[in-house]
Amino acid sequence: MSRDEQVYRLARPQSRGNRADIAETMSALIEEAHTQQRHGYASRHKPVIDDRRDEPMQAKASPMLPDVLQTLLREETPSRRLSDLVLPRHITADLKEFLSEYSQASLLRSHSLEPRHTMLVVGPPGTGKTTLASALAVELGLPFLTVRYDGLVGSFLGETAARLQQVIDYVSRTPCVLFFDEFESIGKERADSNETGEIKRVVSSLLLHMDAIPSSCVVVCATNHPELLDRAVWRRFELRMEIPLPGTAELKEWFMKTEKALGPLGISAADFVNLLKGESFSEIEAITLDARRKLILSKGRSTAASALSQAFDAWERRRAVGGVKLSGNETNRANKSGAGKRATTSRKKAVLPTTELLPGTEQPSRK
Repeated sequence: MSRDEQVYRLARPQSRGNRADIAETMSALIEEAHTQQRHGYASRHKPVIDDRRDEPMQAKASPMLPDVLQTLLREETPSRRLSDLVLPRHITADLKEFLSEYSQASLLRSHSLEPRHTMLVVGPPGTGKTTLASALAVELGLPFLTVRYDGLVGSFLGETAARLQQVIDYVSRTPCVLFFDEFESIGKERADSNETGEIKRVVSSLLLHMDAIPSSCVVVCATNHPELLDRAVWRRFELRMEIPLPGTAELKEWFMKTEKALGPLGISAADFVNLLKGESFSEIEAITLDARRKLILSKGRSTAASALSQAFDAWERRRAVGGVKLSGNETNRANKSGAGKRATTSRKKAVLPTTELLPGTEQPSRK
């Protein structure tokens, strides 16, 4: 880990309150001090790190949010970066341009321009919309705040709009990434005769608030149902992206990253693509994470190929419990299950991965 990376890990907001992250970074700095013969620095800081590691973890409310907002917002500490994700090339290009604008905001402002800061992400369930939003917060070094609809939506007239006003007032003076998941819940079409007058007032209030939010707050909204959104909502988003189900290129990239992390998988990239084409990223992640768990728990008695084959079998059983009928690709998987089973014949010595599997060990939901 370079010195720049060490300083970044200590300084980023995501490290706030994360003793394990801070301790790991400080240990790297202490080791560097020993290498450079700066033993005084090392001896002065090592006892502090050792003492902190012995402290029990305590559950507590977010250290950043005021008490009045604890029921309206949830602060999370994501760790994945955009480079950890598998995305279509045009999506990656759009995000890089978005980040470039934000990093050069002062230059834009010197020309009376503001960086874009509102984004709508559309796509089927499980394509990584939530993960993308959290990775964006990591790249920007900003807190990641998710709107809690259970606390935001009230039953009394004007209550929801008043709570929304509290959220907007806070994020307007606090640089952050504000995430609205299932955005159609409060951004519904006002012309819908089935909706109540209260919902229509909330949508109108939301539209006015979005225009007033400063560029220091990045607003990301995600939806599975863009057809339900109010027509006036669309123009509020300066960047609109649709994340499709993974195609051949994305599946091949996932395969290569997984094989790099775990070792030979016993099947070719083409077979991997053929078996999983048409599935969402969340389903593919579930399979590869299950394979990783099985490989680690085997303690060297299994191979990555065998672990992946078992993970595929477990996945098929899990889907069968829900009564899901086999589609075209799934029938093909059943017919080609021998491809995974042949992998078990390769019983080379298992090598546990030295790097984290592509999305890391955490498993945030993929909306």
